[in-house]
Amino acid sequence: MKTNDDIRYMRRCFELAQQGSGSVSPNPMVGCVIVRNGSIVGEGCHRTLGGPHAEVYALQSAGALARNATVYVNLEPCSHYGRTPPCAEALIEAHIKEVVIAVKDPNPLVFGGGIRALRNAGIQVRCGILKADAERLNEKFLYWMKHRIPFVAVKVGQTMDGRIADTQGRSKWITSEEARREVHRLRSNFDAILIGARTVKADNPELTVRHGKGRSPVRIVLDGSLTSPVHRKIFQTDHARTILLTSSKALHAHVHKAALLERQGVDVVAVGKSRSLSPASILKFLASEGVSSLLIEGGAETIALFLQKNSVRKIYCFTAPKILGSGMPAFLLPVRPLRKALCLNNVRLTAFGDDHLIEGSL
Repeated sequence: MKTNDDIRYMRRCFELAQQGSGSVSPNPMVGCVIVRNGSIVGEGCHRTLGGPHAEVYALQSAGALARNATVYVNLEPCSHYGRTPPCAEALIEAHIKEVVIAVKDPNPLVFGGGIRALRNAGIQVRCGILKADAERLNEKFLYWMKHRIPFVAVKVGQTMDGRIADTQGRSKWITSEEARREVHRLRSNFDAILIGARTVKADNPELTVRHGKGRSPVRIVLDGSLTSPVHRKIFQTDHARTILLTSSKALHAHVHKAALLERQGVDVVAVGKSRSLSPASILKFLASEGVSSLLIEGGAETIALFLQKNSVRKIYCFTAPKILGSGMPAFLLPVRPLRKALCLNNVRLTAFGDDHLIEGSL
């Protein structure tokens, strides 16, 4: 049975965990709170990939006050040696009395092992406090661990009538500066970001994180015909890695262009024989590269390719209070009757300036 204190302390774990946003992937975001006699005596979060886990920072913060205390953590403490020693062992050595967990770690190296280790040491364990919220916080990590293919999301910036560019192909700027800053924060939460060749040609995007904290994701260009101009910002690799995915047919036809791109630091990889690349082959390759999450930013045909293959798990739709009347639609999907419309679940609406973000799962 969960108490009001359980909810309060676990929500504090979520707040702490989010401090690792954009820095810990493909690891999960984790926060830890240590409570003794009704007061918080230690806190911590997982800050950087390869760095100490949340439990370690919290134990350091609490010191001797951790003995016989209750630990709250939004993900099951690890029980194996990875980049760091097992957190379950650290909690046992600190003589913790009770551990309250939001959700089990689906990592096969951990799943249930941390809980068993704690219980075998005589520590009380409760699991499932605010489970749904904890799963939403680490949805990309949990999906990656379960399926071993990247969690795929789509981002669009559109007018009220669903246009992402005018009839001349111009899209700068449909959304507000506040919305564009949020896009940069969003990018930092994904391992990789993907666009098609037409977007490279039309917009010449850089696709780095230039506003706020967080690392820039690996940039993926989908170009089955290898027609992208080589002198584009996305092919400048000083600050972020770029991978161009193409077909073996196009690679053989454009050997010199591929060589020039590779001299610029771009990885040119064939992930299919024909110029029509499949989402399955793309995601399989990205998984082999350790990419656990992928944000698709365009264009409309690229987005439609993944949507039609049911490869998209989430949509972020920034909508500006503007009407064009015509132009490029955001979603180039086959016509559907209303009863078969794609419907978002767990929808959230957030304002950024005059724009609104509609965020939901598929």
